Amino acid sequence: MTGRERGAQLPPRGDFAHDFLRRKRPPPRCGALALLLLVAALLTVARADPRPDPDFRPVVADPAYPPGAGPVICVDEAHHNFHRISGLFKAFGDLLTADGYRAQASSAVFDREVPNDCQVLVIANAQPSDAPWDDYPYPTPAAFDAAEVHTLATWVNHGGRLLLIADHMPFPGAAASLAGAFGCTFNDGFAVQAFHTEEEGRALFTAPTIFSLDAGSLRAHPVTRGQAPGASVTRIATFAGQAFRCADDAAPLLVLPRDFVSLMPQKPWKFTLQTLSVPVGGWLQGAAFDFGHGRVAIFGEAGMFSAQITDDGRKMGMNAPGAEQNARFVRNLIQWLAKP
Repeated sequence: MTGRERGAQLPPRGDFAHDFLRRKRPPPRCGALALLLLVAALLTVARADPRPDPDFRPVVADPAYPPGAGPVICVDEAHHNFHRISGLFKAFGDLLTADGYRAQASSAVFDREVPNDCQVLVIANAQPSDAPWDDYPYPTPAAFDAAEVHTLATWVNHGGRLLLIADHMPFPGAAASLAGAFGCTFNDGFAVQAFHTEEEGRALFTAPTIFSLDAGSLRAHPVTRGQAPGASVTRIATFAGQAFRCADDAAPLLVLPRDFVSLMPQKPWKFTLQTLSVPVGGWLQGAAFDFGHGRVAIFGEAGMFSAQITDDGRKMGMNAPGAEQNARFVRNLIQWLAKP
């Protein structure tokens, strides 16, 4: 079934959630030593609260449009979003503005329609509420009701353009129903590379995951090739996140290496020796495809679109070592989505 054919079959109003745990047998558990090391590393990352990097200044020598002449890019801020252009997504908005787009926050609820001026809609890390993560019930409640999911699927099917981003737990669970409307199944966990020693664990959480064309983890696509001379991308970096799967006709962009697993605690950042582990090598962290008359891009990691710095000085996103091509990738992606 092609993307256009799949898009034409609109989902009915109702529950679109893909309940991973209910459909799958319990996955194997991590070894005790490896999990203990992983817990220590993850908690260290959790305590290093990120903030926008005040020194990041996007440089765009060849903007896609004259200043303010490009399409309107609406960034959702109506669903308790953890990433907003007034906060952790400031670098994303600044980069698009430098590229000639009109990036703006959106407070619209999508129960009936998407605002007419939104040519590309970006939804990054929606949440069901602003409650502390420790207070979330399990499974994670949906951030979008059935009417909103139906509206967004209909909008894209009729020509809308959507960038949906959901990071590690609890964000995949919050957006699972919306992803399901486009044929993708989110795993509400933490996608990490397996390791066996303390040194490996520390190295893992002080360095990004690199996806490259040479390794086959970054796939050839109009997004990686770009639409202008010198716009091609050969490698990008992500910073933890989730793993997901999509229907066969969804073009993969980021494919997780074989040794990746997804840890699935029942509370974000609360890991124990009973925490379940799912092998996710070969699963996706990025995909892009046509849906009806529109286009969709889905990513399981938000930091790659940002420029953040933690309280211990680590950089995450377009400002990080190893992520030198991330900004070009973001520009290529938005250009592909916005293309008529």
